[in-house]
Amino acid sequence: MKTTVEKTDSEIKTDVLYELKYEPRVKTTDIGVLVKDGTVTLNGDATSYGEKLDAVNAAKRIRGVNAVADEIKVKLTNSYGQTDGDIAASAVSQIKWSTTIPAGSVQITVRDGWITLEGEVEWRYQYTAAQDVMQYLAGVKGVSNLITIKPKLAPEDISIAIKAALERNAQLKADNIQVDTLGSNVILRGTVGSCAEHEEAERVAWAAPGVYSVDNKLTYSWTNEYLE
Repeated sequence: MKTTVEKTDSEIKTDVLYELKYEPRVKTTDIGVLVKDGTVTLNGDATSYGEKLDAVNAAKRIRGVNAVADEIKVKLTNSYGQTDGDIAASAVSQIKWSTTIPAGSVQITVRDGWITLEGEVEWRYQYTAAQDVMQYLAGVKGVSNLITIKPKLAPEDISIAIKAALERNAQLKADNIQVDTLGSNVILRGTVGSCAEHEEAERVAWAAPGVYSVDNKLTYSWTNEYLE
């Protein structure tokens, strides 16, 4: 018989604070943590967009966290001294030198330090890669990824491929995840033990050839099964 193991909001807050302190790229003195009913709110200032994302990802790793509300503001130091033109030039260079992003597939706009990505790619990993290479550019305050994904491959046995990938994944319990497909659209149902597992299951689904969209309906189950 499985016993439900739940953390109090106070315990979750303590774990998030320790995780932020453990993450070397996050300045914990500048970031506050609030927790209510398993939802974590992060506020305060980050010195870069990359630090802001690192803080959010650190909170998502904690068991018991249902969601993370990101209210962190990026407060750049004068040492960056980057104009929108400088940022745009760096962004274009990052895209150009990426081996995963097709040439000419992504267009970049920068305004007040905020990067907007547009265009069309075939795979989810290309969509993600375009955003990832922007995260740690100097002077960036945020990134809006408006790139669309249009697979060229026919959706064949998508469900089988995803289920096999879930079973191979050491971070997930595949038996707790149901995969339904409607053409190129994937729906995930079932339970996971953390925000990190929730995102990992979605990543696995997106990696299957021919996937156009993923509707992640996985819920959280804090049982001793996930503590083994």
